[in-house]
Amino acid sequence: MSNRLGNTAIAVLAGVVVGAGLGILFAPDEGKKTRKKIKKTFNESKDDLSDKIDELKKQVRQTVAKKKQDFEAGFDEFLAHTEDKKDDVIAALEKKLAELKSKGNSIAENAKK
Repeated sequence: MSNRLGNTAIAVLAGVVVGAGLGILFAPDEGKKTRKKIKKTFNESKDDLSDKIDELKKQVRQTVAKKKQDFEAGFDEFLAHTEDKKDDVIAALEKKLAELKSKGNSIAENAKK
């Protein structure tokens, strides 16, 4: 969405600059006044564009910070969930090992008889 906003802002400002430039060029003023008007319009448009770029940068920084925070929270949750599963797997393996030792002992006792 921010990208679309930036593109729209740039397109609008470009249209304003072109429209103002054409309007000034076709206005019945002398050359010196026309050049001053063009320069003034250009500077105002440049400032507006700079403001829009700063706003877009701010939005991008905020979005990146939010996504980073969301990722870190999700990753922490994933690690906590994995830690729980690790304990479950270790408990299951220890139980299976105890069963196998018991069977091994039974087989060894039967082999002695």
